[in-house]
Amino acid sequence: MTGEKDAVRLTAWVGGRVQGVGFRWWTRCRALELGLVGSARNLDDGRVRVLAEGSRDNCQQLLDTLRSTSSPGRVDQVVEHWSPAQGGLDGFVEE
Repeated sequence: MTGEKDAVRLTAWVGGRVQGVGFRWWTRCRALELGLVGSARNLDDGRVRVLAEGSRDNCQQLLDTLRSTSSPGRVDQVVEHWSPAQGGLDGFVEE
């Protein structure tokens, strides 16, 4: 997927009650359904950082899903950053 011309990298910092509630596992499932590669990592400040690469449309779908009310826990804020895909990612992992 990351070899495609339209591939992008989405980095999203998700704040709220998102640690200890299955949020990273849920995010991984949604990302894999969309054919994305990357990771979801707990941060020391209580947020989760989501890194995803793939098509712009699929990354946008993941971002929309992160902002939806269907996630485990409670999402209060999502800060996004878009950049060109860098590659080197395999699968989608929980870190």
